[in-house]
Amino acid sequence: MAQKLTPKQQKFADEYIESGKKEESAIKAGYKSRSAHSIATENLQKPAIKSYIDERMAEIASKRIMDATEAVELLTSIARGETKETVYIGTADGVYEKHKEADLKTRISATKEILKRYPDNNKLVEQQIRKLKADADIAESKARIMNASTDSTEAKVSEYLDKLDDVLGGDSDGN
Repeated sequence: MAQKLTPKQQKFADEYIESGKKEESAIKAGYKSRSAHSIATENLQKPAIKSYIDERMAEIASKRIMDATEAVELLTSIARGETKETVYIGTADGVYEKHKEADLKTRISATKEILKRYPDNNKLVEQQIRKLKADADIAESKARIMNASTDSTEAKVSEYLDKLDDVLGGDSDGN
């Protein structure tokens, strides 16, 4: 940060980060209530205060948002059965709390999620490619069948119209 904030400005910025309400933040920082709105608006336009707020928001975001490593570590602990989940069981005697490891379905799901992140797993990739090719072949076959049935239907309609024209003794122009 290029310029140091006054204690009042820093208090204002911290309050604003917490509440998002500029006038209320100015009052809590020690500014007079009758001028709080204009001072808050002015403070939010000052580069030093804006920079301080942006830096603090980035810090908060980086601490609160899980990164990829943390996500894979969590999935790994679930897959290994290390993470316990709390289950509440209601009985006639009351409610009991039980801590148990994830069930097999959840552990398999976590394992699949981990494997998705590692493209070197050739067997999984090969199976996915094989499935996609099969789906494409099926779609292509269906399209061919639909086109063939449309062509034959048109030919049959034309044939029936010709026969109808012969029976009626006229031509297909309606004369």
